[in-house]
Amino acid sequence: MEKRLLLIIIAVIIIIAITATLLLLYKPGPGVPTPTSTVKLRVIGPWAGKEAEYFMKVLNAYKKVNPSVEFEYIIMRAEDLASVLPLNFEAKTTPADVIITPWGWFIAEMAKKGHVIELTNYINKDDYVAGILDPVTVDGKIYAGPFTMWLKPGFWYRKSFFKAHGLSEPKTWDEFKALLDNIKAISGVKNPIVVGDSVGWPVDDVVEHFIITFAGPRAYLDLIEGKVRFTDPQIKSVFENYLVPLIKNRYFSEPIEWTTAIELWWKGEYGLYFMGTWIAGMVPDAGDIAFFPLPGCKGVVGGTDYVFVPKYTPNKDVALEFVKWLITEGQVVHASTPAGKIPTWVKAEPGRLWAPMQDVYKKVKDLGLSILPDLDDTVGGDWQRLWWDQMKLLWANPDKLDEILNILTTQHPRIKGG
Repeated sequence: MEKRLLLIIIAVIIIIAITATLLLLYKPGPGVPTPTSTVKLRVIGPWAGKEAEYFMKVLNAYKKVNPSVEFEYIIMRAEDLASVLPLNFEAKTTPADVIITPWGWFIAEMAKKGHVIELTNYINKDDYVAGILDPVTVDGKIYAGPFTMWLKPGFWYRKSFFKAHGLSEPKTWDEFKALLDNIKAISGVKNPIVVGDSVGWPVDDVVEHFIITFAGPRAYLDLIEGKVRFTDPQIKSVFENYLVPLIKNRYFSEPIEWTTAIELWWKGEYGLYFMGTWIAGMVPDAGDIAFFPLPGCKGVVGGTDYVFVPKYTPNKDVALEFVKWLITEGQVVHASTPAGKIPTWVKAEPGRLWAPMQDVYKKVKDLGLSILPDLDDTVGGDWQRLWWDQMKLLWANPDKLDEILNILTTQHPRIKGG
């Protein structure tokens, strides 16, 4: 009996010793938090100012249900990322664990070089807006998830401004021109339409909208794919008959830094502003603004910011779990803020959207506007900056139209033979 008890005691001691040894030797894999550890995820995104505040609400919502995760948010624009990341990736390092950019073409380019973690098993394509994953799909494999979607639905105006001056939304092109003349005649107005500027993207948004309206959604898509040239009559006529006359007659302002343009437009120095839905979160009173597309328009440019995980993150598992949440429930959180976005995740409840975006969503649907990809974001590469530069040149010197259209055609990477 005593011998048996002794053997049991010895066995227990051995088990305890083995367990203690294993605990000492065990080291969690990269990115796997223990109950008492904290993992910091570095997240790069394009948003600054108020837009960054709205994204921080998303990060804070995740942290509430995942207290072991800390975040460091770093602001970096798409054009800067495109310069910095290739150098980091070639050195097998990354400045962040999770990176967000609107440039799907760039992510696809990095994925082809083996720098991006595949997300195919984390994403059900049917759960997202049709076609939204195409830019980040390479050989049938998905390398990024879509975040919330912005729209560029038309010309924004202050309801109070229209009411004070007896103005109304136009139903025809002639009514649109009459509206511009009426705004031009108002004391204190510098130009009927203010044009935003940055690297050139707010300027080109106006052009895309005119092409969609007067050449049609199909021609616009063919232009992106290189099946139609800028010099073709159906595209050239949009510039000659509609845009250039408005530019020459000063219905548009000179390009102004786009956030400053919002302030000047709000003060009444301009009547209309073509801008994306995010403008609703950047004005003092979102209830005082509304928009209209050009009469007869059948499409609206929409796009998203894509979320991807670099291959070189030391926190792979935690980063992937965060991305899974961000591109689903995280979208709902973001769309409920004044960020001016709508979810690309079709399972999101529309009733949880910020009220002004519910109005936008309804109007786009009622008008039957199809959602189309952003021209320059889709073509991408060096041509994107060329497009921006040429659109700024168009505003500065519309007489150079033929030269501009020839350059855009010959340099378009998808047009065979230029």
